[in-house]
Amino acid sequence: MNKEKVLNFELNCPIPINQYERVLLAHGGGGKLTNQLIEKMFFQTFDNELLRKEHDGAVINIGDKKIAFSTDSFVVNPIFFPGGDIGDLAVNGTVNDIVCCGAKPLYISLAFIIEEGLLMEELWRVVQSINKAAEKAGVKIVTGDTKVVDKGKGDKIYINTTGIGEVYPGVNISPANCMAGDVIIINGKIADHGIAIISKREGLAFETEIKSDTAALNKMMEDVYKNSKEVHVVRDPTRGGLASSLNEISKSANLGITLFEEDLPVSEDVKGACELLGFDPLYVANEGKMLVFVPENEAEKVLEIMKSNEYGKESTIIGKVTKNDPGIVKLKTTIGSTRIVDMISGEQLPRIC
Repeated sequence: MNKEKVLNFELNCPIPINQYERVLLAHGGGGKLTNQLIEKMFFQTFDNELLRKEHDGAVINIGDKKIAFSTDSFVVNPIFFPGGDIGDLAVNGTVNDIVCCGAKPLYISLAFIIEEGLLMEELWRVVQSINKAAEKAGVKIVTGDTKVVDKGKGDKIYINTTGIGEVYPGVNISPANCMAGDVIIINGKIADHGIAIISKREGLAFETEIKSDTAALNKMMEDVYKNSKEVHVVRDPTRGGLASSLNEISKSANLGITLFEEDLPVSEDVKGACELLGFDPLYVANEGKMLVFVPENEAEKVLEIMKSNEYGKESTIIGKVTKNDPGIVKLKTTIGSTRIVDMISGEQLPRIC
């Protein structure tokens, strides 16, 4: 980069060139670098009142209706993995983002970027998986796009999905609604998806096959929304795992969050895999989990509703929101100590969703 280009870049770009001259894989990992990129480059450039809410999607008033709108891209490698594939992952991920806006998912757009040379059999498997996932979630694929890039210029297939849904009456979900005293519920074990991907990618074998938890959670949350108007925040902890999602919410609400290690649901197989690989389950991606923030007096009712669904049978309370230490997430360990759970700096697992 010549001197003139460097000068122009430094005058205009909010990310100093002496820090990052090029985009890194870690900028897409859901941690500190992702947040830096989004906040300093994208939010500042495209600043508006809807973006400032830092939601999983936008909630837009159209006439007398509230519409939720969200988009996501999927670049997972490998495209087929234990428990799912890039097709059902794309549908489920966007359905869950709409759900996190307090809405009923209705329609999805579907865009393919396909690398020349992809086997037709593999494409057909992905398409059938998409169709099956959409039917199970009760959403319609109504528009889309297809592009093919030169062999060697892609990685089999990338998928973009955009979802539209209608916000449930009386429901108002936002990180800004988080309140001190709220308890945090999750619908089951964490870190399954990330470990399933890395084990397949690296050819690792464990005693029991670890499968991705990819699932559309709209039916479970529909029951919650219809029976409780006190749900404050809902978030699916995907890239960056539980730690990144909770740090984002804590920062947005300017409140503290305390997790209880003894209550964190992690399977023994995943614990063992994380120890072997040097990972912390709190930072490993999930694709079928939902964090639900509700007042303590609503917690038991919401728990029972979630447990009645096939994807919520193992729902449990894992933490609470406090006025102490705003913007900081802490973990109370099983030995009685407390440690800060910061947002991950770099990239633990690239190409995870």
